[in-house]
Amino acid sequence: MGDDSDWMKLPVDQKCEHKVWKARLNGYEEALKLFQRIDDKSPEWAKYQGIIKKFVTDSNSVAQLKGLEAVLAYVENANVASRTVGEVLSGVVCKVFNQPKARAKELASDICLMYIEIEKADIVQEELIKGFENKNPKVVVACVETIRRALCEFGSKTVTLKPIVKVLPKLFESREKAVRHEAKLLAVEVYRWIRDSLRPLLQNISSVQLKDLEEEWVKVPSSAPRQSRFLRSQQDLRAKSEEQQAVAGSDENCEDVADSAPQVDAYELLDPVEILSKLPKDFYVKIEAKKWQERKEALEALEMLAKHPKLDNGDYGDVVRALKRVIGKDTNVMLVSLAAKCLAGLAFGLRKKFGMYAGDVVPTILDKFKEKKLVVVQSLQEAINAVFLTTTLQNLSEDILAVMDNKNPSIKQQASLFLTRSISLSTPSTLPKSLLKPLCAALLKQVNDPAPEVRDAAFKALGAAMKVAGEKAVNPFLADIDKLKVDKVRCVHTYTQLKSEVYIPLSQIHLNSDVGVAKKGKPGAEGGAGAKSKKPAETKEIVETELSVEVCDELAAAVLPASCVKMLDSSNWKERLASMEEFYQVAEQIDISEMPCQALVRMLAKKPGWKETNFQVMQLKLQVVAVVAQRGRFSKTSASVVLDALVEKMGDVKCGGKAKDALTAIGEACSLSWIAEQVVSLAFTQKNPKNQAETLNWLANAMKEFGFTGINVKAFINHVKTALGASNPAIRAAAISLLGVMYLYMGASLRMFFEDEKAALLAQIDAEFEKMQGQTPPAPTRGSTKRTGGQEEGEEAKEEGGAGDIMDLLPRTDISDKITEDMVSKVGDKNWKIRKEGLNEVAAVLSEAKFIKPSVGDLPITLKGRLSDSNKILVQQTLSIMQQMATAMGPALKQHVKTLGIPVITVLGDIKNTVRAAAMATLNSWVEQTGMKEWLEGEELSEELKRENPFLRQEVLGWLAVHLPTMRSVPSDLMLCVPPLFGCLEDRNVDVRKRAQDVLPVFMMHLGFDKMNKATGKLKPASKDQVVAMLDKARALIPAKSAGPAKAAPTKPVSSVHPAKALAAAGKKPLGKGKEEEDKSCPIFTMVPNGKDIRVKDEKSLKTLKWNFGSPRDEYVEQLKVQMAPCVAKWLQEELFHHDFQHHIKAINSMIECLEEEHEATVACLDLVLKWYTLRFFDTNTSVLMKALEYLKLLFLSLSKHNYHLSEQEANSFIPYLVLKVGESKDVVRKDVRAIMGMLCKVYPASRMFPFLMEGTKSKNSKQRAECLEELGCLIGFYGMSVCQPTAAKSLKEIAVHIGDRDTSVRNTALNTVVTVYNVCGEQVYKLIGNVGFTPQIRLNALVQSQQAEPSHVCPVGEFYLDLDLLEQLESDQTSVVLPDLVQHKLGDLLDPVIIPEPKLRPVPTHFDELHAGPSSTINLVISQVASGDINTSMQALAQIDEVLRQESMAEVMVGHTDQFLIATSLQLRLAHSTHMADTRLPREEIFKLYSCAIGNMLTLFGVAQLAKEASMGVLKDLVQGLVTVLLDPRIEESQDGQQLIRSVNMLLRRLFKASDQTNILSALLVLLQDSLLSSTVSPKFSELIMKCLWRMIKFLPDTISSLTLDKILLDVHNFMKIFPKDRLRQLKTDMPHHTLKILLHTLCRLEGPTHKNCSLGAS
Repeated sequence: MGDDSDWMKLPVDQKCEHKVWKARLNGYEEALKLFQRIDDKSPEWAKYQGIIKKFVTDSNSVAQLKGLEAVLAYVENANVASRTVGEVLSGVVCKVFNQPKARAKELASDICLMYIEIEKADIVQEELIKGFENKNPKVVVACVETIRRALCEFGSKTVTLKPIVKVLPKLFESREKAVRHEAKLLAVEVYRWIRDSLRPLLQNISSVQLKDLEEEWVKVPSSAPRQSRFLRSQQDLRAKSEEQQAVAGSDENCEDVADSAPQVDAYELLDPVEILSKLPKDFYVKIEAKKWQERKEALEALEMLAKHPKLDNGDYGDVVRALKRVIGKDTNVMLVSLAAKCLAGLAFGLRKKFGMYAGDVVPTILDKFKEKKLVVVQSLQEAINAVFLTTTLQNLSEDILAVMDNKNPSIKQQASLFLTRSISLSTPSTLPKSLLKPLCAALLKQVNDPAPEVRDAAFKALGAAMKVAGEKAVNPFLADIDKLKVDKVRCVHTYTQLKSEVYIPLSQIHLNSDVGVAKKGKPGAEGGAGAKSKKPAETKEIVETELSVEVCDELAAAVLPASCVKMLDSSNWKERLASMEEFYQVAEQIDISEMPCQALVRMLAKKPGWKETNFQVMQLKLQVVAVVAQRGRFSKTSASVVLDALVEKMGDVKCGGKAKDALTAIGEACSLSWIAEQVVSLAFTQKNPKNQAETLNWLANAMKEFGFTGINVKAFINHVKTALGASNPAIRAAAISLLGVMYLYMGASLRMFFEDEKAALLAQIDAEFEKMQGQTPPAPTRGSTKRTGGQEEGEEAKEEGGAGDIMDLLPRTDISDKITEDMVSKVGDKNWKIRKEGLNEVAAVLSEAKFIKPSVGDLPITLKGRLSDSNKILVQQTLSIMQQMATAMGPALKQHVKTLGIPVITVLGDIKNTVRAAAMATLNSWVEQTGMKEWLEGEELSEELKRENPFLRQEVLGWLAVHLPTMRSVPSDLMLCVPPLFGCLEDRNVDVRKRAQDVLPVFMMHLGFDKMNKATGKLKPASKDQVVAMLDKARALIPAKSAGPAKAAPTKPVSSVHPAKALAAAGKKPLGKGKEEEDKSCPIFTMVPNGKDIRVKDEKSLKTLKWNFGSPRDEYVEQLKVQMAPCVAKWLQEELFHHDFQHHIKAINSMIECLEEEHEATVACLDLVLKWYTLRFFDTNTSVLMKALEYLKLLFLSLSKHNYHLSEQEANSFIPYLVLKVGESKDVVRKDVRAIMGMLCKVYPASRMFPFLMEGTKSKNSKQRAECLEELGCLIGFYGMSVCQPTAAKSLKEIAVHIGDRDTSVRNTALNTVVTVYNVCGEQVYKLIGNVGFTPQIRLNALVQSQQAEPSHVCPVGEFYLDLDLLEQLESDQTSVVLPDLVQHKLGDLLDPVIIPEPKLRPVPTHFDELHAGPSSTINLVISQVASGDINTSMQALAQIDEVLRQESMAEVMVGHTDQFLIATSLQLRLAHSTHMADTRLPREEIFKLYSCAIGNMLTLFGVAQLAKEASMGVLKDLVQGLVTVLLDPRIEESQDGQQLIRSVNMLLRRLFKASDQTNILSALLVLLQDSLLSSTVSPKFSELIMKCLWRMIKFLPDTISSLTLDKILLDVHNFMKIFPKDRLRQLKTDMPHHTLKILLHTLCRLEGPTHKNCSLGAS
């Protein structure tokens, strides 16, 4: 208490500075009371002037709050308060705006506004804008909010807008959502005061933010804003405002309102840009160069600089004079146009500062209007319009009047049009009578000009003058002209619109080059001087009213001879022909300006008119139409007169060609886009199908000639659909041809419109599209592009008009009105069935619209809610709709990325792999349309990565690993993803860690090592060490940046692409194995004694569930998981029962690799393995299914080699489910299943297989029934009737029932099966099958009779076949020189996705045993054909040798021929690599079949020990070289089946290393390594692979050392060391060859000792 009494006695100002916060609090309270009662001129105020800042920066929050209240009172009342503004506001910004208390921020904001009220707005604004740079986002938000309040209350007169607008874009780029939100509110407030002047200043912010702003701006009231708070100096204005409000009430028309909302020009808010110093140093030299290309470079450089909307003042005299010379004297029209654009840019950028140069350039521009090229005229119009805005009409009047008497009508016309625009921008005060008089006098002369375009322009100018100056001022000048012309001037005056503002907003500056013309849809007569178009080739449209018959007769009679008119309707065709000849001559010779087009074409319709029966007369009529359209001012009105008749003549054999020519001429006159739509509509009203077909054919050709610009795609597609549904094939064919032409311009998106068509029709359309693939649309040869002429203009038109996406031509539908509230409520309903119904309606709307606009109402928010639906089916349906939406909306989808796209990433964390796969497909379809940039902007993606969901992290990281390498640059916001990426590197989930490691190099590619290394500073020390080590490791794997622009993302789900492969595709090796994979080297299967027998007993005693189900339930899966636990490795168990299909594929790959090594262990748990694979048969993922079938083929092949026989329990738990898959819809799956069934017969009796297949014939699936019946026929054909179980009669009766099946394929298969039985047992088949009905009996009899009519020699059924009888005959007949014909076989199955080519499907007939006689010469002949240059011959030879190699009893035939066969195969591999792959005429499928045959044969050969050991060193060397070359061929790797082929080659190499003579193969590898290092042309990767092969052989040395001939090996090493001594080895780019040799010698030394037969073993 004693302390309190000490400070309580102090004065108030000392209390406010006391160390004790309570003292300061008390001081602030007393100061507040003091400030509220003392006079504003009291000397007390001065005491607090130096300490007032401490009030706001108090460290105690309670005291600070009271201090702020005191400061507010001080500022409001003190006369010296204005002196404290700087220090107080800096304290407010730094120490108050960062406080959590809302009251403190509110008081601080009030203090700022109070300072503004006391006339310190500029300092307050400066301090607040400084606060925008503060690192604390809370401070930034408070500063922005305070400025917004100040603007709202004090208005734009007090708060300067220029500095605010300048920093707005930076605020929109902030990472903080709150800052961006406050910036949006500030932008809306600024818009209230300056309206559209703000738009051009915010064009560079993101499209999403701009769209949000546009939506908010629409909501801003249209009434002008009013100042609600006033400065101290404005108190009189305040009182006046309150008085007006009291009087007027709610009246919005108060005059003061306008004063409170001044019009702000956006130009004044911009900072000027200095461009003179930025001009190229050689600008003035180049602009006067002789080469037009150099002049063009100088002008283009100036044009880029002149595009800045506001330019800094300077001496532009030299630049203007240079441009004036180009405009006036340059002969290249493209450069004249470019110079005019530069001049316009300078005038717009300098405004009034350009006025001093206006008098120099206007005469030159006016004189250049003699140029007729439209692109030049438009540029000159733009330039002179811009120049006028910098000066006054008074200053330019002399120059204008000087050209009004020019002889060139174009100059006079354009001068009058310029006057029209200038006067329309003037006011009565700027158009005095002294100026009006000479202008009107000059214009009145032009009113009588012979050129109609000059007269029209003069009328417009006079009308504009009358509008501005008034009729009273202009009427005296019109006294000397006739009343008709005066009326026309007044008519023009009525439609003229004025724009009195001197400066138009920046957003509209370049939009209109002809202000003041009538806006009633009628084009001006100035020949294209209307709105500026992106297509300079576009010409004006001729408009004329429809004339009466009497007027037409009168006009036609004025130009046609009387005899011609009289004989037009003569009954004598010769007279009519003579009349038409005269008509034609007149049409060709008449002056264009005098040709009455409508009258002439109407005369042609005079009786008999278009019903003319004489083809010669009709042809002349059609020719007249063409000539009139080509030469005259032909309008759409004239065209409408004859179009119907022309279409009717299209199918005429004699007149059709002329009718097409006439239509083409009309197309040039009236535009193809209009005439085509009219013609097609008329064609489908014709009854003659030939007319319709020929019209479509003409249109297809016309599109190629005219181009595709302006075509109404959607309307055309409707007509094409009508044609496709026609019954006449010629119409359908013509429609398909037309679609082919449209495909050239539109691409694959055209197909979307026809997805609902029938399959057969769609196939024809697809075939037509395939013909057009790779072709480019031809350049237009007709139409406006051709008429404008000039190479430069053509190029410009191509650049501007042709560069755009043709998809922009597609009419897009606005579906926002179709997304009704009812539909939205359905989608959000509690009942899932109603939600599903709502989603169906949404999908139907999208399907109907095809292409949609980005405005889709509440659909994004509605769909976003369904992405988190508890019903996963609805989630998948929503994702499907979003994919549909992406295709329909196109690139405009970008604006929905944040709203709807980011939530898709959240779905990637779903526990169901099907949902994740659908989400990934949706994500990729969106990225394909939007690109990646929008997804990486902002913090949304980093927030998703922060979620501790392993599935989401795996998928997102994998997605990024695929897409980031394709980007040239990334937004800076990608850095926000780095911290969560570091978190993923330490995730508990192995796959997340692996994906994070894989994506590190890609992040580093864009962000750099230093940035990422710096980001580790925020990690814990232990984590930091690990992450930095990973960064160092990833640094060496950074892929090269994409050279081109970012491509569309692949549509393939990222989850199926390993990130390491994505890195490899970017040019780097995939990452190596991590620590997690090191424990996978142990055996994957464990042999449990009597384990299989125990499981069989448990199943029989019902201790476990019997493996019998329609679809696998959870209890079956759990039981299998428990049973497999002791039999398989733990890591494999996790992979086998993982919910992600990718892990299943990994598990199957591991089982494939260990199949041969762990055969016994695999057999020990074979029942469990087969059961697990039956589960995979129920998977919907095709990749897993194909991989499972691949393993099963290898498994049964291995079981067959080891003579293993399936037990009943194994067969019963596997075969029924295999039979189910034989009815699979995919051909490739059915093929593999049938192959497995063929192998099953080797490990399980065929008679036991028979009942399973019979059960399969009872399926509802017709394909399954047909396939089972076919298999039954094969079994009977091979094994005879004994295979039929339980009895032949019962089985055949069940088979015969299917002869009457509804399905054609089932009936035919059943018939073929019964015929097979007939071939086995003859007529007895009828007795066995019994009575099958009348119709089936007829079918069966017919088929049997056709079989009997065929030759009796029937080859045994099998995949390959050698004619053995012929072989024996050749061996016995020494004089025969006739070579055997190779048997033709179906080779379509050679490219099955199997590592080892299929073994034969059926046992070989017994007479193959006769081959032991050794037909050596025939084998030699067949082997010689293996190396044939013809692919088919080679494959047939390989097929026949394969038949021999696969039979163990026949293998001896190949003894002695191994080297010969391998040499031929190596030659064929070289031939395929060097010749076949380079031949574009050969389909790649055929080449891959050849590779598959060759590799399959060699796999079989090296599976026979005796043959494998025969291969010599030289042959092995060539073979390995050929196989490694295949592995390194990039063309194979890029192909669809390339990976499968590479896996097959790898397996062949492993088998070759294991089975061949170890000495020979080791020597071959050493020699290969030596040769590769000596050659300068061999790829380093080749040497690297050879060394890897050597390391594998070294690994086998402990097991194979006994079979090695060390002398030979040491000699090869010695030779190698002689060629590559130590010094030379060290000169190589890598030390790996030296290291490899050392390892080899050390291993030999360790195994054999330091010496061998007096040879010292050691490494140099």
